[in-house]
Amino acid sequence: MTAAKPQTAPTVSLGILAWNEQDAIGATLESIFRQSFFAEFARRGLSGEIICVANGCTDGTAAVAAKVFERQAQRHPWRETFQARVVELAERGKINAWNTFVHRLSAPAAQGLILMDGDVVLKHPDTLWNLYVTLLYHSEAAVTVDQPVKDIALKARSRAQERLSLATTAMTRTGAAQLSGQLYCLRAHLARNIYLPKDLLVEDGFLKAVLCTDFLTRPTRPERVRQAPGASHVFQAYVSLGDIFKNQKRQMMAQTITHLLIDRHLPGLSLEQRQHLGATLKAKDETDPMWLRTLIADHLRRVRRFWRLFPGLATFRLERWARLPAWQRLTHWPAAITGTLLTLAASWAAYRALKAGATHYWPDTKSQHLNWIPTRAAALDGAEPLILNHE
Repeated sequence: MTAAKPQTAPTVSLGILAWNEQDAIGATLESIFRQSFFAEFARRGLSGEIICVANGCTDGTAAVAAKVFERQAQRHPWRETFQARVVELAERGKINAWNTFVHRLSAPAAQGLILMDGDVVLKHPDTLWNLYVTLLYHSEAAVTVDQPVKDIALKARSRAQERLSLATTAMTRTGAAQLSGQLYCLRAHLARNIYLPKDLLVEDGFLKAVLCTDFLTRPTRPERVRQAPGASHVFQAYVSLGDIFKNQKRQMMAQTITHLLIDRHLPGLSLEQRQHLGATLKAKDETDPMWLRTLIADHLRRVRRFWRLFPGLATFRLERWARLPAWQRLTHWPAAITGTLLTLAASWAAYRALKAGATHYWPDTKSQHLNWIPTRAAALDGAEPLILNHE
């Protein structure tokens, strides 16, 4: 199903990458269509496209998305500013869905590519517009991000495990240039010079490293990742011990693979290969589909211990805790200790999984409780929509 075709080529292409999200995709898409994005486009004679990439789904994700698109194509007040469609891929996996959207599905004329998970809800009504405009305002930025908000942060009362989860979030935010794979906006020409290896597992750490170093040709520049004001989304936090452990296992596997690529393998490529990194990595996948798994196996034989999967594995949570203000260090130390112990246990499981050759580990967790979120709630900083200077 396709919405009424706009009169201009899309300026922004929004890709929602979804796998078995029939319980969440409706809330996700409805939050998109409540955005100021479309009114801002209408005021300027611009347009955008929305593509739901349902990858390997065995449920009704695609059907739910198609119904939402059909309804919005008929009733949305700014329906002339967007084109929306569902694309179904037989192959499951976010990495393949990302490559397909960036290189095959997104509009060639688009200046910005917004990538979004199919199980998050946009909170601030200007999130999408501010992501795009911030990219235009800041020429040094390669990617813009918003503020992820755990659903439990919106609750009036939190349980003990939820308070630990929120404390962990506070420690994570002490790092520079945070890029959440749940939602971000890329400069299109940079995105199209990136190809994600099929065994990468998770894209955000890899993207951040590649973009902040101009494709591994310069020292790291954190300002290449820019947080947009007045932009936020809500996601369902992991609170059960089982879900947290599975997520941490996946994160440890992903960080190991990213470390292996960014710190060890890719810097050894020629300057020309790094400058054309997308073509280089695509060629590697096509000529030797097992190349990354071979690197992982060699790495595991070399390190031999799970706590040596990547530098700082055993201490990074404590280092984040140490960067907190003094009063927060007093209240957040239980989360730092608990998180460190959980990380070590998950790293042991990650080591065993990688040693067994597993690189496509994606726990089947569901985000079924997003419909209650007030999607038009004010942003944490109360920012207003950004205005283009050339308006």
